[in-house]
Amino acid sequence: MGQMLCVCSRGSITIDNKKYYFVQKLDEGGFSYVDLVEGAKDGHFYALKRILCHDREGRSEAQTEVEMHQMFNHPNILSLVSYAFIDSGGKTEAWLLLPYMSRGSLWSVLEKLRDKGSSMPEKQILQIFRGICSGLKAIHEKGYAHRDLKPTNVLLDENNKPLLMDLGSMNRARIEVKGSREAMTLQDWAAQRCTISYRAPELFNVESHCIIDERTDIWSLGCVLYCMMMLEGPYDLVFQKGDSVALAVQNPVSIPPSCRYSSGLQVLLSSIMVSNPQERPNISWVLDQVQDLQSHSPNTQTNMV
Repeated sequence: MGQMLCVCSRGSITIDNKKYYFVQKLDEGGFSYVDLVEGAKDGHFYALKRILCHDREGRSEAQTEVEMHQMFNHPNILSLVSYAFIDSGGKTEAWLLLPYMSRGSLWSVLEKLRDKGSSMPEKQILQIFRGICSGLKAIHEKGYAHRDLKPTNVLLDENNKPLLMDLGSMNRARIEVKGSREAMTLQDWAAQRCTISYRAPELFNVESHCIIDERTDIWSLGCVLYCMMMLEGPYDLVFQKGDSVALAVQNPVSIPPSCRYSSGLQVLLSSIMVSNPQERPNISWVLDQVQDLQSHSPNTQTNMV
């Protein structure tokens, strides 16, 4: 699948003999564009992600992203509908056809709440967070790590079900670092692929002989939970002011005294955001804690999302 694609006139494309009409641009990044397209036959909307591959390494990374999507069939991980690679004028583009979520990202929902001077109810935080944990657990169980978990990489459907997206930074969970050269290579990779204000402390200054594992995702998960509670990431302001995030993440996370959420949720956040990765819990423990909070919280829906 995915080896036939033609760009046709009047704003339509064909992937695997199925025609899609261009509707509008959705997003634009450094090396990728996302367009809203409509299926000519089914009338459904899709997100078409176009990745510009400037060299062999770029094409290999796009191929890896395709393979990561194909590896999972999970309700909390964004599925891949179809894909194609097109070569034109010595350049390659990878086209990934993905389901379209009209509500957008978790970040866009949190921004709207902040703009209204509102907040997210704890029941809703637990519901969405449980789904994020469930998707992350599926990734970890296959021996991989997401490496760039953040609110903009979590989509929400019309029922508030979260879906993890942007699997392009995923790699094997366990990385054994042998020597200073390997440490610097990994540190440079993390600087490019792992968003700074959600990056785990151990990735800022990689030790010469160490093991990096999936607990980098647990730190990022804690940052996402903090953002759902406070409507901004714990290190967003540090980064925006130009201060050192690498230094800030070495200290325990500070929960504002004005926090209105339950002590149980605050304890969970503090338990996740531990600077020492050896003391950080795994995803199964976090998921158990979330389920326990749901079962003991009054008027909290416990259905899995």
